[in-house]
Amino acid sequence: MSLHVRGIVAGYGGVPVLHGVDLEAGPGELVSVLGASGSGKTTLLRVVAGLHRPDAGAVHLAGEDVTGVAPERRRVGLVPQEGALFSHLDVAGNVGFGLLPAGLARLRVDRAARSGARERVRELLELVGLTGKADRMPHQLSGGERRRVALARALAPRPSVVLLDEPFSALDAGLREQVRGDAVAALRAAGSTAVLITHDRREALSVSDRVAVLHDGRLEQTAGPRELYARPATARVAAFVGDAALLPGQAAGGRVTTALGSAAIAGAPASSRGRDGTAEVVAVLRPEGLRIAGPAGRGAPAVVEHVEFLGDAVLVTARPEQDTGNGPVVRIRTGADGQWRPGDRCRVHADGPVHVVPRT
Repeated sequence: MSLHVRGIVAGYGGVPVLHGVDLEAGPGELVSVLGASGSGKTTLLRVVAGLHRPDAGAVHLAGEDVTGVAPERRRVGLVPQEGALFSHLDVAGNVGFGLLPAGLARLRVDRAARSGARERVRELLELVGLTGKADRMPHQLSGGERRRVALARALAPRPSVVLLDEPFSALDAGLREQVRGDAVAALRAAGSTAVLITHDRREALSVSDRVAVLHDGRLEQTAGPRELYARPATARVAAFVGDAALLPGQAAGGRVTTALGSAAIAGAPASSRGRDGTAEVVAVLRPEGLRIAGPAGRGAPAVVEHVEFLGDAVLVTARPEQDTGNGPVVRIRTGADGQWRPGDRCRVHADGPVHVVPRT
């Protein structure tokens, strides 16, 4: 099933939060919406789920316009941030809650339907790794297990799309990675189209087919994780999806000149040129794309300001000597055997072509 969101404008009390947002998720695709708090992520999720009516735009599921369709008729599965399990139902009851009618109608369901619901619950508990825990109550589960139950419940009615609202954010780091990996594997195994709302860039880059970066209610860029990291469309996207030094520079003749000297440009700069043929740009320099050497080495002279040991590497923060003291520093990821100390003089250069974005 596919999801198409077009031109969504939405807000609260006449104050817009989303400004013409477009989003697409193809069949079986996992798309992350990445943004800081207040960027409009949750409002977008609520619009897709049918919990908030947009002021303009449309939501299509499997080619059908569902903008005005009630949430329960959209075939959308929702995994909320805290799981929100029913405390009075066991695991099987939570997972199978939406598989049979409610109220008196439930009493008239035939034996075959009940058997089918039980089989679907069994199948899903196996899928999320909770076989043997069907009789457990929510309070008897760990935080990670509760998230898996919530995912199984969302998948139970075979929805057109599954929406995940930062479901792993409250978990400890180690458990978060494990539960996230298991959840994504379950979504893949089920062939589900999914949209993950997150503020965690590592999470978005590691699990997604594509990532949509949302800022102040506008999508700045949607791309695959590798493209987003290597070729961000703006300086803001570059900084948000990973550690980067953003150095102002002048581009001309396929090269860019910054406080680190001259380097080849990776692709053509997306900026208008002045009369002298130069363009005002910002060079995006990732720590792993920079090299550091002693004072007699290659590159622009700099001074080490901070050294952070990461276990498998060392992150060196250095300030180019050309800088007046108010400009951006650069961070270089180097080998764990590096013996750099604050105050050391060094030289820094880019190891290969540099990506640039327009200066705004």
